[in-house]
Amino acid sequence: MLRRRGPATCFTVLPIPLIRCNFDVFRDTSNRVKTTVEISDSLLDQARHVASQEHTTVRALVEEGLRRIIAERKRRKPFKLRKVSFRGNGLQPRIASGSWQQIGDAAYDGHGA
Repeated sequence: MLRRRGPATCFTVLPIPLIRCNFDVFRDTSNRVKTTVEISDSLLDQARHVASQEHTTVRALVEEGLRRIIAERKRRKPFKLRKVSFRGNGLQPRIASGSWQQIGDAAYDGHGA
């Protein structure tokens, strides 16, 4: 169930009658969305210092950082597992019919464990 609250776009979402979750979205006249981000004090102080040095705003730094991260992740190739198979005739007989304990023992044969 969605219920509109207040002058801004603000909905109370009630997926289950006993659970209440508030989700607030505020848009200004240029259709920007305002949100709250938790940042450590030291990082915010550094961002304010950089913004001051570069005559810009913390908001502009955050937007630039997000754009860079998104662009970088779009450029990444998806992970592809390389094929690493071995020639042979399958498992050795003592492994093929062995228990996990026997497989573990065989793996450490000659390695002192």
